[in-house]
Amino acid sequence: MTTEPPLLIASAEHFADLVARWRHEPVIGMDTEAASFHKFRDRVYLLQISTETATAVVDPVATGGIELLRPWFEDDATEFIFHDADYDLRLMHREAGLRLHRLFDTRIAAQFLNLPSIGLGAILESRFGIKTDKRFQRADWSARPLSPEMIAYAATDTRFLPALRDAFRAELAHIGRLDWVEEECQLLTTVEWPTPEPPEVGFLRMKGARDLDRRGLAVLRELFVWREGVASRLDRALFRVLGNEVLIVLAATRPATEAELGKVRGIGSENAGRRGGEILEAIRRGLAVPDRELPAFERRPRFRPDPAFEARLERLKTWRTPVAARYDLPPGLIAPNGTLEAVARAAPRTEAELLAVPGIRRWQVGEFGAELLTLLT
Repeated sequence: MTTEPPLLIASAEHFADLVARWRHEPVIGMDTEAASFHKFRDRVYLLQISTETATAVVDPVATGGIELLRPWFEDDATEFIFHDADYDLRLMHREAGLRLHRLFDTRIAAQFLNLPSIGLGAILESRFGIKTDKRFQRADWSARPLSPEMIAYAATDTRFLPALRDAFRAELAHIGRLDWVEEECQLLTTVEWPTPEPPEVGFLRMKGARDLDRRGLAVLRELFVWREGVASRLDRALFRVLGNEVLIVLAATRPATEAELGKVRGIGSENAGRRGGEILEAIRRGLAVPDRELPAFERRPRFRPDPAFEARLERLKTWRTPVAARYDLPPGLIAPNGTLEAVARAAPRTEAELLAVPGIRRWQVGEFGAELLTLLT
């Protein structure tokens, strides 16, 4: 594993040179640092890359972004190692349309090894005696310059990944679960992430929205759209403009004056003073919506009772409990509830039909397929 201090890459020329030199490495540890706790528009603000012997920390702000990774990602020569890759992959795809082809996720491996803790910090401490500095877990990685301590912290996230991958692969192969993890990792490279909802719709997903009447929902919608605009303009995280709980209170109480607004807990002096008029105007817009145009939640469709489906689902859940104990894995890892429901609804009769069920894995069919088909028939 690498022990040298990390190399800081802060120009497009040096970044391109690094990609050219490391492009044919068999395994690469990789991680990103973002700033969703601080920024409205999240992006990759730091990229950490490790071979088995060296680590580089790339500053995408200085290099003009991460586009230079494209030829490397599109080549099959390298297996990229991440820990909990989903957000990293989502972020790189949203920012530059990047997708990698070969992936090993050490968090997924830790799950199938049933480690007592699957966080990277806990694993690094138990495996390598490394204690990570928790001061930087919510650091503002968009700020410049980066301190030497921040760079050292970031480098730790990838420095041990190649060695950890080798250890996990050996342990998984020993217990016959390596192909399980490889399939799960491969599926991560093909995920289609949903398009973000427009703010005119997203407000209905807020916790507490269902407690409001339709007039309150109209006010909440206007406040939600207003906050989105302010956060976008300032490039500031939504909760740093106004928290969700405060929006719900404002939609329920609908203060009409700045004095009433100032009494709302959590409104903050900046909002009460600088933005009080804008907030009150948003509330007035919600109050002015005609009754016939008030927003409402869609009625959930009623499903007819299906005793046969319910019986199949109950059998599958009953089957899963001892199987999870036998494999010493959480039941949800053997098969999530959604997968069991899909299997029970499809009622497949052959392995081919079972493989066609949404959410089912090849490793599940290979390991449990015969048992599942017997339960269903």
